[in-house]
Amino acid sequence: MSGNFNTEIISPDKTILKTKTKLVTIPSYEGLMGILKDHIPLVTFLRPGIIELVSEEKDDKYFIEEGTVEFFNNNLLILTSSCKLLRNFSGEEIQIMIQNVEKEIVSNNLKDKQRYILSHKLETLKKIRQ
Repeated sequence: MSGNFNTEIISPDKTILKTKTKLVTIPSYEGLMGILKDHIPLVTFLRPGIIELVSEEKDDKYFIEEGTVEFFNNNLLILTSSCKLLRNFSGEEIQIMIQNVEKEIVSNNLKDKQRYILSHKLETLKKIRQ
């Protein structure tokens, strides 16, 4: 019996990934969440962070800024408008993103939720840069 389940990452304009996975870790507002085959049904929102996918063939990591997740009947659906494979980031691109987020965070016009989201984005980008 296989321990795999279907995983799909979709953006508004295309399907980013459609594969079988053994484990997916997502950055939800509740914290990091691991999903395995036969997980209970789930609907949640994503915060900025890294999605990790483990499959028979390879492991991949994607940076996301936001999105929603639904898991039902061993089908994981991730909907996001911002998803990029980590290995496709350049050091310069990450540095520019960090600088932009740091500028946004010092703004006095931010609400607590915006500051929370930006702090997670900044923390994740700094981890990627290392």
